[in-house]
Amino acid sequence: MANSSKPASRAALEQALTLLSSSGRIGVTDEKTALGAGLKCATFPDATAVARNSDLLLVFGGDGTILRAVRESEDAGTPILGINVGRLGFLTAVSLDDLVPALDRIWANDYTLLPLPLLGATAQCGGKTIEMTALNDVVIGHGAVSRVIELEVRVNGESLTCYAGDGLIVCSPAGSTAHSLAAGGPIIAPSAPVISITPICPHALSSRPVIVGLDSVVEVKVLSEKMEIIVAADGQMCGRLDFGDTVTVRQDGAANLVHMGGWSFFETVRRKLHWSGSSV
Repeated sequence: MANSSKPASRAALEQALTLLSSSGRIGVTDEKTALGAGLKCATFPDATAVARNSDLLLVFGGDGTILRAVRESEDAGTPILGINVGRLGFLTAVSLDDLVPALDRIWANDYTLLPLPLLGATAQCGGKTIEMTALNDVVIGHGAVSRVIELEVRVNGESLTCYAGDGLIVCSPAGSTAHSLAAGGPIIAPSAPVISITPICPHALSSRPVIVGLDSVVEVKVLSEKMEIIVAADGQMCGRLDFGDTVTVRQDGAANLVHMGGWSFFETVRRKLHWSGSSV
């Protein structure tokens, strides 16, 4: 699977198919990707079918492509190897230049499976129920007009607080290095069984991110009236919220990302964020 709009991705797909064939394995893709990249190989109708009929997903792109692959593979649970053809690439495991040695290590069983929790969200929007799945985050925020919105938050049925600001991010450990990080949220190790609740540009200095257990149920209720408020999962808009509408978020399954043996989350953070990793 790939972001086939990028020329580098198209070339990488052809290279991957050649490598798979030479190793005695069968490479397949979905019809849309095959058409966009001009590939001649076995295809399935969509990405969901590819995931359900494969032992390993090679995903070429940045974090956005990984998120799409997780979303479209639904509950297949197929291991995903992310090959970075984007920019930052927190979720990708290797660079495009390292594809050959990475595949050799996988064939030799020299890899690690990192299960990352998925968030399942249910939104009650104007009497309609919307179901969402996110690897990174579920975001409630204002629409085109930048106005302060008020959101009430409850955890496991108990009132936490009311946030006033640009919105709220409910994120998984994987999502802690995405939108939540930009909003001042903490960086969370992927093995930490927690969910982060991060306000976006809060109107009160006392409003701070809150960490709750992964088994928690987070409920967000809209208190603002006559405003455009949206809910999005992994950056994909899912619905519009009105006064009194609620979004309930909980852990729901996991995605399995492949990393090479010896991979370190903290080394990745230092490298991606250009931290020195030293002290005076």
